[in-house]
Amino acid sequence: MNQLETLIAEYLEWQGYLLRRNTKVGRLKHGGWEMELDIVGFHPRTQDLVHYEPSIDALSWEKREARYAKKFEAGRRYILTDLFSWLPPGTEIRQLAVFISHPRGRDSIAGGMIVSIDELIAEIRGKVIACGPMARNAIPEQFPLLRTIQMANAGYYGIVEPSGATNDDQRIRSETNRTSPAAGSRR
Repeated sequence: MNQLETLIAEYLEWQGYLLRRNTKVGRLKHGGWEMELDIVGFHPRTQDLVHYEPSIDALSWEKREARYAKKFEAGRRYILTDLFSWLPPGTEIRQLAVFISHPRGRDSIAGGMIVSIDELIAEIRGKVIACGPMARNAIPEQFPLLRTIQMANAGYYGIVEPSGATNDDQRIRSETNRTSPAAGSRR
């Protein structure tokens, strides 16, 4: 699993989705599998069933269309029978292709939505920043990529700018600098 897949999986699980990752589907008679589904998640409260296929490929749109037609068709064929067989057969599957870019006027591919990496990161970053600094509302440690985003964008007590200015209140920064082992190394 690559880092983009890992980030998507962490993000979904953090939001309460049950996940299946890199799941081979469609056993072939002569051996092997028809397809591998990258990330499939189901949220028990919202009943949202989502299938992500991220890629940083440089293929032409024609080749991508053919590739994603196979991936998304396999998802529609096997998600409700092999991965989440306890869901009703008519459950809607929201399919997303995550690419490096999202060209204007091209919002779908093979029946799935197109999302750019930057659009996805903006969504994730926004929800992580909304948690605030780690000292007040840390993302659980089983999500290291999300915690890194939280630390980089909200800080532990608040973001300290390179000049020493903070976007959090001065009292917290002053107290932190007196007790922080790293504070002595900055002087």
